[in-house]
Amino acid sequence: MKYKIAFVCIHNSARSQMAEGFAKHLGADILESYSAGTEEYPEIKPFAVKVMEEIGIPIKNQYPKLLKEIPEDIDILITMGCGVVCPYMPVQYEEDWGLDDPSGGSIKDFRETRNLIENKVKDLIERIKKRDIIIDKK
Repeated sequence: MKYKIAFVCIHNSARSQMAEGFAKHLGADILESYSAGTEEYPEIKPFAVKVMEEIGIPIKNQYPKLLKEIPEDIDILITMGCGVVCPYMPVQYEEDWGLDDPSGGSIKDFRETRNLIENKVKDLIERIKKRDIIIDKK
């Protein structure tokens, strides 16, 4: 059984895309992963693609999506900390990660954000597996 997880940000161009990449790479056995934004944006930030490629997780084929482009029946909602107010989504679990947006910063800023996201995704997967987060799949 897999849980549908969505990582949401304003533009879906960096943090949420990296989180989706990590969730697909590290949690494919238990997660069906998506990311989306609340506003349109033309592309993933090139530094986000580069820093993920540095650790062997390709996200260059991902693209910014709006909330309406992902499934409605999400189980877990993770907001990235950008003051996003999502339209009501009937999820069973949600948390905000409070991550600063590296956009406009250096590649070093993107690497630091990537590392924070990696740790948060690993921790989330561990909590799901330990059933610290209970999601009732009917």
